[in-house]
Parts: sequence; C-alpha cells; structure tokens
Amino acid sequence: TSFSTPKKKKRDDGMREHVTGCARSEGYYKIDKKDKLKYLNNSRAFAEEPPADTQVRRPPLLNAGRRSEQRRLLSSFTGSCDSDLLKFNQLKFRKKKLKFCKSHIHDWGLFAMEPIAADEMVIEYVGQNIRQVIADMREKRYEDEGIGSSYMFRVDHDTIIDATKCGNFARFINHSCNPNCYAKVITVESQKKIVIYSKQHINVNEEITYDYKFPIEDVKIPCLCGSENCRGTLN
Repeated sequence: TSFSTPKKKKRDDGMREHVTGCARSEGYYKIDKKDKLKYLNNSRAFAEEPPADTQVRRPPLLNAGRRSEQRRLLSSFTGSCDSDLLKFNQLKFRKKKLKFCKSHIHDWGLFAMEPIAADEMVIEYVGQNIRQVIADMREKRYEDEGIGSSYMFRVDHDTIIDATKCGNFARFINHSCNPNCYAKVITVESQKKIVIYSKQHINVNEEITYDYKFPIEDVKIPCLCGSENCRGTLN
C-alpha cells in the first residue's frame, strides 16, 4: 500500500512546479540554494534597472504640508505688514531656542540660548483671549488663590490675553526700562496676536526684556531692572 511520491519537476523558468497545482496544499519544502540565489539576483537586477518607459516617482517631501501652509499664509499677506506676517510664519516653523531660569530682575526670567539678530521675532505671547469683564473677575480670583503674579497682556480695548495658567515661556519675560525687545500686535488671518521683537542684537544667555508700559497709577510698583535710565517704577 506504499506509494512513492512523484518527483517534483521544475518549470522552464527554474521554479519548482507544484504537482497538486497549489503550493499551500503541498506543505513546506526547502528551496535549493542555487534556485534561491538565482531568484535573488533576478530581483536585484529588476530593482536596479527599471523599465525605460516607466516614470520614476519620487516619494513626497516630508515638509510638503508645511510648504502648503506657507503658501496659504503668504497668499493672505497684504498691505504694509507683509514682513511681520512673513516673520511670524517663519517663527512657527523655526522657533528660537529659549530657556527660563532665575532672574536678577524679578523671580523667573527668559534667556536666549542662541544669538538673536536685531528686528527678529523672538516669541509669541500665548494665552487665553478674554474680555475685560472676565479679566477683572480673574484678577480678583487670582488674589484670593494667593497667586502673586497675573500674566495678562492687553491686545486692544476689548481683548486681553491671560497667560497665568495657560501660556508659554513668553510670560516669564521681565520688564526693563532699557529693554532689548518690544511687543507688537499683528493680525494673522483676522486674529490679533502679540509677538515679541528684538530691538538689538541679543547674545547667548542674555535675558530678554521689554517695557510693560503700564498706565500711570497712584499705587506704584517698584522696578528692579537696574538699568542706567531706570524710572524706578513700572507705572
């Protein structure tokens, strides 16, 4: 009752011919090293020499999305603020290297970790956009919670950016009567933003400062910037 298994033949192209017509029904069998080497050589030659009539497609660039975003923003730039919006677009994709640490002016401060040329965008002041009524309520609440400093920046008559609990490193920038930066309000896609510009060249490990320009009040806030032309108070 023993049947001899028929010897498996090879096709003209060198590959093994399946007796049952399907490789899955015959189980596992080992491929000769010669056949395997021949197959690998053929696959390498096909990969190295693509057909001449086929067009080689290059993989899409990784920054294609960024470029489309830049083109979309550039198309919306009109008027005299083109340079400001262009710089803001560059700032989004190439952020300045900054760090915050203890400052001799007040508590924490923001310092440059790379040289920054004059008239460059340093950082955007990020926070929650709130109305004046909400700002007054939050200021009282922060005092009740024991928060000594509130980081609120006025954009216009109706809008204030609150970075006390939701902001970035820009809230650590201290005031100076002789600052190396200044704040400017720009409009990007019908939305107002506050961006910190450099007034002069800023060296590595130099603290970034700007003038808060607080309104004049009876209760004075002492200034500790230590500059030669220090006014003595922030307001």
